[in-house]
Amino acid sequence: MPVTHPVAPGVADADVLRRQDPEMADVLLAERDRQAGTLQLIAAENFTSPAVLAALGSPLANKYAEGYPGARHHGGCELADAAERLAVQRARALFGAEHANVQPHSGSSAVLAAYAALLRPGDTVLALGLPHGGHLTHGSPGNFSGRWFRFIGYGVDAETGLIDRDQVRALARAHRPKAIVCGSICYPRHLDYAFFREVADEAGAYLIADAAHPIGLVAGGAAPSPVPYADIVCATTHKVLRGPRGGMILCGAELAERVDRAVFPFTQSGAQMHTVAAKAVAFGEARTPAFAAYAHQVVANARVLGDRLAAQGLAVTTGGTDTHLLTVDPAPLGVDGRTARGRLAAAGLVLDCCALPHPDARGLRLGTAAVTTQGMAEPEMALIAELIGGVLREETGVTRARSLARGLAEAFPPYPG
Repeated sequence: MPVTHPVAPGVADADVLRRQDPEMADVLLAERDRQAGTLQLIAAENFTSPAVLAALGSPLANKYAEGYPGARHHGGCELADAAERLAVQRARALFGAEHANVQPHSGSSAVLAAYAALLRPGDTVLALGLPHGGHLTHGSPGNFSGRWFRFIGYGVDAETGLIDRDQVRALARAHRPKAIVCGSICYPRHLDYAFFREVADEAGAYLIADAAHPIGLVAGGAAPSPVPYADIVCATTHKVLRGPRGGMILCGAELAERVDRAVFPFTQSGAQMHTVAAKAVAFGEARTPAFAAYAHQVVANARVLGDRLAAQGLAVTTGGTDTHLLTVDPAPLGVDGRTARGRLAAAGLVLDCCALPHPDARGLRLGTAAVTTQGMAEPEMALIAELIGGVLREETGVTRARSLARGLAEAFPPYPG
């Protein structure tokens, strides 16, 4: 698979920064080296293109632009308007949505705005429970969602790891929620949006799809789209979508005004226009045949990685994956999730812990988006799985493992040149 990013970004900028602020330059260059010298297996991360990074560092970073195109609260927004209109047009075309709001600063901001558009404090919401892979915005008591709304959590089957549909339907009938949220930070299978739409209609509830993880696969035609089913789709623009860190909202025309007012002025003020411009660049990239090939390769890599990890003795949740991410239990190798993450980090393999279907159990969450952007394919997934197995069984020493991980990462630099 060809390497996607042929130009190393930021060399001249690094020289400017080093002259003015060498201390911060050291930090940023060290982070660039860390990313290039270790294996990035965090499911929520990726490498943006140099074009996206250029937009992020553009003069639009200087512009204040409260409001929407043609209705700003500041002067001099003509070009900011053009950038946002381009981002909106591209998002609508990419996902087949009637309306798009590209201003949310993050996925959490997008979810907050969706709740603000549809709910009132105290309303009941049905969402995947946090112990089963729900996000903080799906009812965590430390988050605005858990403080302002009454969340009822559905779960996954302890045997299969799949969403318990019977429980979803029963809870919806019993509690009559105002909204149902479908989405997870660590569910490796495609969600059945038609099923959730059916349950929402039976309960008289809105359906909110939190598609932060799969939206990039949706853009590349490698995952089903929630847009035809959900009243509101919330998403991030990084992860597999490979854009800047940020959020967006997709919805039908009938909810457009409510969504826009929920973003501005209700939940946030001025848009980050350099990020909006970078989103537009990413949406443009995602409409290309090269991105579609990339998205399908991400899934192919995740499936091979899952198969090889199972062969190494790890228990792969749901028996595999349909997406870019995997959740695995290292317990069969005699190590818990947090200890496993620490060992692997020391060996140059960067990944996360996550909830497992078993009560109070923690496993590992891995993603293939970033390594696929680097150009890695099935053979490299086999090598990564072998390295993970060797480290967790303590058959491969940390120093040796870190050297192997660095060698593999450097053979596929994220920004060659």
